Amino acid sequence: MSIKRCLLSLLCMSAGVLHAQDTLRSVVLDEVVTSVTKSPADVRRLPLTVSIVGPERLGLHHANSVLGTLSEEVPGLYVTQRGMMGYGVQSNPGGTIKIRGVGGMANLLVLIDGQPQYAGLYGHPIADNYQTTMTERVEVIRGPASLYYGSNAMGGVVNIVTGRAAQYPPLTTVSLAGGSYGTFDVGAQSRMKRDRFSVAVGLQYNRTDGQRSNMDFEQYAGYLSLGYDLGSHWQTLLNGNLNYFNSSNPGKQDNPITDNDMHVMRYTVAAGVQNSYEHTSGSLRMYYNGGHHRIDNGYRPQDGEMPSPVEYVHNDLMAGVSAVQTFRFFPGNQTTFGADWQIFGGHAWNQRKADKVQTADLIRKTQHELAAYVDFRQQLASWLSADVGFRYDHHSQTGGVCIPQGGLAFVPAADAQVKAVVGRGFRNPTIRELYMYAPANDDLKPENMMNYELSYQHHLLGRRLMFGANLFYLHADNLIETRVSGGQPLNVNMGRIDNAGLELEAHCSVWKGWYLSANYSYLYMDRPVEAAPEHKLYVAARYEHRHFGVHTALTCIGGMLKVDGNGAKTGYAMWNAGADWHLNKYLSLYVTADNLLAVKYEIIDGFPMPRTTFMGGMTVTF
Repeated sequence: MSIKRCLLSLLCMSAGVLHAQDTLRSVVLDEVVTSVTKSPADVRRLPLTVSIVGPERLGLHHANSVLGTLSEEVPGLYVTQRGMMGYGVQSNPGGTIKIRGVGGMANLLVLIDGQPQYAGLYGHPIADNYQTTMTERVEVIRGPASLYYGSNAMGGVVNIVTGRAAQYPPLTTVSLAGGSYGTFDVGAQSRMKRDRFSVAVGLQYNRTDGQRSNMDFEQYAGYLSLGYDLGSHWQTLLNGNLNYFNSSNPGKQDNPITDNDMHVMRYTVAAGVQNSYEHTSGSLRMYYNGGHHRIDNGYRPQDGEMPSPVEYVHNDLMAGVSAVQTFRFFPGNQTTFGADWQIFGGHAWNQRKADKVQTADLIRKTQHELAAYVDFRQQLASWLSADVGFRYDHHSQTGGVCIPQGGLAFVPAADAQVKAVVGRGFRNPTIRELYMYAPANDDLKPENMMNYELSYQHHLLGRRLMFGANLFYLHADNLIETRVSGGQPLNVNMGRIDNAGLELEAHCSVWKGWYLSANYSYLYMDRPVEAAPEHKLYVAARYEHRHFGVHTALTCIGGMLKVDGNGAKTGYAMWNAGADWHLNKYLSLYVTADNLLAVKYEIIDGFPMPRTTFMGGMTVTF
């Protein structure tokens, strides 16, 4: 990446860093209570590093997926892209998430309201399943969270919290937007609460032609959340979401693919009960996730290939029960007991396109996990809290693993906090790695990681400025890699990484109507991995006057291995801007422009990202 280009882009920024009211909220982050640890937790007393992206920051980006917003807003987190909209699930997909250089497949966990979201056979999250319409806020644990969530949370956790009617007066919002490359996005959501009953519902449709031929994307999504208060202490919940998308992969620009199409349906449903008393609170939840994937691998007519008569199909599932109860045994104490059971797997086969007759049965397999954990958190003094936890997790194939975690949170002054944490993360091998395709090896063992972290946060200038810094070191071993053994590829536990880094962030209310925000992360990797930038800088500014606001942001990426780039490094500087106008309490208009400098860059080799793009839209609220 050219440093001169980055500095030039900074000079071009005209109005100023991020997202008004929510920026102010992040300045007083120590008052926020988070649910990402399965029990309510004051962020100030929690030794883990938790980033919270609220509704204003999500809304100001006007993105259909939450992942693009997180890639900018959260230090150390990066999400790959290959186009203006949509990620896909086949070869060269976007939407791989890495935190501190860890992630990309099954070693980073995405949740919706604390419910794990990943494909049962392959173990990785489905990026196109996480819509802004259904999202109230997002909580990100930067670092291992296996104490609370077991396998797949080795690299971190992204918890998408959906909106609930209990938090709102009756409200309906309809949004409509359109822009470059035939991109169109429409959504509606409504929330209401009457007596003890609450309901929240949302629908979204979006599409784009993409910046290249055969790169179109279309998606339908919806969610429903129901709640009923059984009394002052108990509440029942029922929620679900459905997402169906069609995605096309055009292949690399110099080696295109024809008809590499994906048709994917994902759905989830969960039912549970929550309780809340003065000295104890908890929940019991049952959930089921399912998916149906139909994929045509396409062909290359320039190489003399003909369309394949068969396509790949799989159905997957993941179901489970999660129970958690927190007790406050004495002043300053919070002790949480939890238990989880999961079953996951699926059925994959090949079938003829013409008549849908099965031609080959690839796998039909399920596995299960059972775990129990305890987390003991104690305020030892007004300025010191300690947290110690332990989890035992048993997998039907790989056996048992023990997960310890411990940390301290210091509050030396009302406006400052220091945290230190040591924790272990792990990931069990997926069904694909154990049994599917040529490299499969059913002797694989879990991956393992240790994380050491020290963080500092301070509020200054009458709490108008917040500054935070994190230092971390992580060592992972037993990583699953594909090596050649006896002339044949084989999955083996031979990989390791040592990553260390620095993360900085700041939010400031500069003057009346002016708000600034920035974050920077530096990542050292002894063995660099793809799509994990060595340098990531995000600087943004916003100015508001009455009902009108303008904002602008600069993203600089440097020292990153390009995906499928055979070791080639890449970097770029991208300048975005936008404006919004709240005409009245019912109607708002907005316009956004991305990559205003028309920078040419690729994240995935052979997939050039769009040059300058524009979107405009309106939101009606009643």
